[in-house]
Amino acid sequence: METSNESYGKDFILLGFSDQPQLEQVISGVVFISYLVTLVGNTTIILLSYLDPQLHTPMYFFLSNLSFLDLCYTTSIVPQMLVNLWGPKKSITYGGCVLQFFFALDLGATECLLLAVMAYDRYAALCQPLHYTVIMHPQLCQKMVVVSWLGGLGSALILCSLTLKLPRCGNREVDNFFCKMPALVKMACVYSKVIDIVVTTLGVIFLLLPLSLILISYGVITCAVTRIKSTSRWSKILNTCGSHLTVVALFYGTLIYMYMKPQNSTSQDEGKFITLFYTIITPSLNPLIYTLRNKDVKNSVKKILCSPK
Repeated sequence: METSNESYGKDFILLGFSDQPQLEQVISGVVFISYLVTLVGNTTIILLSYLDPQLHTPMYFFLSNLSFLDLCYTTSIVPQMLVNLWGPKKSITYGGCVLQFFFALDLGATECLLLAVMAYDRYAALCQPLHYTVIMHPQLCQKMVVVSWLGGLGSALILCSLTLKLPRCGNREVDNFFCKMPALVKMACVYSKVIDIVVTTLGVIFLLLPLSLILISYGVITCAVTRIKSTSRWSKILNTCGSHLTVVALFYGTLIYMYMKPQNSTSQDEGKFITLFYTIITPSLNPLIYTLRNKDVKNSVKKILCSPK
């Protein structure tokens, strides 16, 4: 079998939802609206966290990083996706495909670690309130965010280098709406056990381990909360923790369903719609989840809008 990478440097074909043309217009509308909500919502959170001194806390520092991450993630996917949905061509350049692939891995792994960091912040705030400012000092917060970003970068570099070396034997069709790892591995004309081992190992490090830490943190928080008799304090805790838990459930729930179950038990179309949900829909829901019931953010918006020019 010829295994030379003769398609390197050539455009790839993103098949996307081309087998369901009747759905493409609906999907493009949903994607466009979700992207606008993502841009406006996450940009608002970043600006408020920067402009309002009352939001200069670890919680909003981490939240602004999550918002920036979601902006980068969706922007690496949506513009090219809309071009392909609205136009006759379904192609993407080799360089564009590599960038999509890299950013999807990098930002996805970073978000896994960042959500775990945010859970630890909630644990420190609720279980160690008297020592919170000492525990979560600015230098530690910055280091935790840097480690999250560098961890995502390292995993992306490893998986990118391994995947892009696989011979494709001229295959240029990516069976998804963006260049994600399973679709690119599927294009290869040889099987790589090394990639399977690396993916499993990194899946434990970046998916199962952070999720375990999140669940442990909220287990301890739950035990502490059950001893609180104040109704108003209960309400405040549920608001702050409920938002983060909702985001965790949406993000990890779809990822685990997608990657931790047997691949042959998920149809290709089902996999595309699940991917659509956690790459496009979830980032647009995050700012809404964190702000709709958040009095601090609402007060910050009022203060900035009503302040004298």
